[in-house]
Amino acid sequence: MRFPSTIGSSVSLSLRAFQIYGANTNVGKTIVSTILCKALRRKSKTHEGVWYLKPVSTGAKEDADDRHVRKYAKDVETRCLWQFDAPISPHLAAPKTPDLSDEYLLSNIHGLISKLSSGTVLVETAGGVHSPTPSGTSQADAYRPLRLPIILIADPALGGISASISAFESLHIRGYDIEKVVLFGNERYRNDSYLLPYFSRYGISTTVLPPPPEKQEDGDEVAMQEYYTNTSEMEAVDSMVSDLVARHQERIETLKGMPERAAKIIWYPFTQHGEVSPKTIQAIDSAHGDFFQTYSPITATPQQFLNSKFDGSASWWTQGLGHANPALTLSVAYAAGRYGHVMFPGSIHAPALELAELLLEKIGNPRLNRVFYSDNGSTGAEVALKMALRASRVRYGWSADEDVGIIGLKGAYHGDTIGAMDCADPGPFNQEVEWYRGRGYWFDFPKVGMKNGVWNVEIPEDMQQELGVDQLPFETRDEIFDVEARERGEMGRKYAAYIRSRLEKVIKDQGRKFGAVMIEPVLLGAAGMHFADPLFQRALVNVIRVSSDLFSCNEQDASSPSSAWSGLPIIFDEVFTGLYRLGRITSSSFLGVNPDISVHAKLLTGGLLPLCVTIAGESIFEAFLGDKKNLALLHGHSYTAHAVGCNVAKTSVKTMVEMEMNEEWWSPEFVAEVSRRVEVHSVFALGTVLAVRLKDNEAGYASTASGWLLAKLKKGLVDARALGNVVYVMTSVTSGRETVNRLEETIRNCFEK
Repeated sequence: MRFPSTIGSSVSLSLRAFQIYGANTNVGKTIVSTILCKALRRKSKTHEGVWYLKPVSTGAKEDADDRHVRKYAKDVETRCLWQFDAPISPHLAAPKTPDLSDEYLLSNIHGLISKLSSGTVLVETAGGVHSPTPSGTSQADAYRPLRLPIILIADPALGGISASISAFESLHIRGYDIEKVVLFGNERYRNDSYLLPYFSRYGISTTVLPPPPEKQEDGDEVAMQEYYTNTSEMEAVDSMVSDLVARHQERIETLKGMPERAAKIIWYPFTQHGEVSPKTIQAIDSAHGDFFQTYSPITATPQQFLNSKFDGSASWWTQGLGHANPALTLSVAYAAGRYGHVMFPGSIHAPALELAELLLEKIGNPRLNRVFYSDNGSTGAEVALKMALRASRVRYGWSADEDVGIIGLKGAYHGDTIGAMDCADPGPFNQEVEWYRGRGYWFDFPKVGMKNGVWNVEIPEDMQQELGVDQLPFETRDEIFDVEARERGEMGRKYAAYIRSRLEKVIKDQGRKFGAVMIEPVLLGAAGMHFADPLFQRALVNVIRVSSDLFSCNEQDASSPSSAWSGLPIIFDEVFTGLYRLGRITSSSFLGVNPDISVHAKLLTGGLLPLCVTIAGESIFEAFLGDKKNLALLHGHSYTAHAVGCNVAKTSVKTMVEMEMNEEWWSPEFVAEVSRRVEVHSVFALGTVLAVRLKDNEAGYASTASGWLLAKLKKGLVDARALGNVVYVMTSVTSGRETVNRLEETIRNCFEK
């Protein structure tokens, strides 16, 4: 079953759709529409239709734009969806009812266009580019999911140059393709002399038309009919129509050719290219909200050339506030226009400073007060590692060349740079990398999931004898997260004793040294979406912090009162799980403990740009102070703290903080239902993340058990991804209840035989 009722781009091989915007009101949008309709009707083949659609109109019915087009352009089918009598802005003229929502408006437009066969349809907007829809949304934003190619009617009057350029920039920055600019000639102001070369710099041709006759008391209809007949047969108009037809075909051919071109020259990440061919590559034409508009040679049809697919991986976990979010787009544009990129060391700019202050305030960890910028999660993890190892070395008096490792969890993933890989145990992401050394000790850990409607903590086999149990059932997920109460119970004591005994064995018996603890709180993503028992992770942190004796023989060093950290610096890699991915601003809050260093990326910029922050405390920072340059944290990249990324991150974080977040995007009833499926080993949902672990004798990254479910989801227009036998689907934090309900229904149907 396909994901139902999605609104996206309407592109077909035989139907050309264009949207007509005006740089202002009264610039002649309807006159141009009439001219184009007459020319299209004259030039079109007999089986091709010409349609005119006015979604929203205000003013007297007898003066309505659709009636005007019908009157002067014969054999053209016209339609107006909403006509309001008052000649004022639609948001004032329209009654306030749910039936006049933007979604309802778009659904009607999309539905009408989808029913049309071959030919051309013109969709004319109301007023200027930012004139409101009945709901009050700027129509430039409201119509964006359709992303129809634009014919922009420029303003020929005084001030029209500025208005026309502003209209173009507003549309351009929102990702619209401006196919043509049309302008009525004006001998007095001659705006065309400026606008023609201006738009040509962007590859956009401008057509100048003779102005319509002045309105007359008598004979106005005859004069207009003559004007339309003569103008619609002009060579310039014929050329414009031919150009629009050619641009439509060029768009189709470009999309068709992209998979083959990509297969020849692109080297994809995390991809075995023996399985890649032009048929397996989808071309993404655009994205908006939760959806991609995609072309695939397998799924495209002449009537539905593009498919609207739900972005089920949140674009590799980065998407938070929806694709093409206009607030984020404008934030990027502002910073790019104000700064571009500027040198950071020894300087400061407002976006970097204000973002750092915002994060420290909202994360609210009293251990943290220094923000270090880098470009992505892997780099941020390396920075955190350097910070922690230096702090431990200074505290415990080690030399720089000693073999010091980290303590973590099995299946960890902290990125693909060499240092970050060494923080993870051997696995599919690192074991074939030539320089990988695996510098650490990694605990296996209890994992959480729902089976047959019951929440369970599953104990690893090598822990069962010592803990005396193989699984722990819970009535609710909330009980699992009640870590303070659980810590006071028997399992809290057993976890602590188990962790201490393993540390003693590896440190005292084997003589190994460790300089940091690095874990992903609650959810280990790339390892296979493993939901770690939060009590075990909490116990690990607490045991480390009271076990300074394991890491130093010098009692004075081990208990230095000037340091905020104890035992070892605790690093929380929240690149994936932080900033509301799991419903809270930090995933560490689920554990009830604060890290000494935390790493945040992905959702940081709302899914627009790569940016990462590694946040540490003063005692970590002080470990790099000295009288020599080589004692400093010599790490950075040319675009450190780039103002564009910092500004959009500030907007993103502020927006998420102000939203009413919850931890239940997925309905508990649905999760329980999936957990009872015979094909399912276990399932869990937290925040925006749903992970379904399928039964398979060869669990893990190499498993192919998820193939059937992944294929069904993609056929149902959900662009989900798999990690071995785990299929996961992720929403953005702005995904509405209706969208999630549709997702749940699509997933249910995948399990039907």
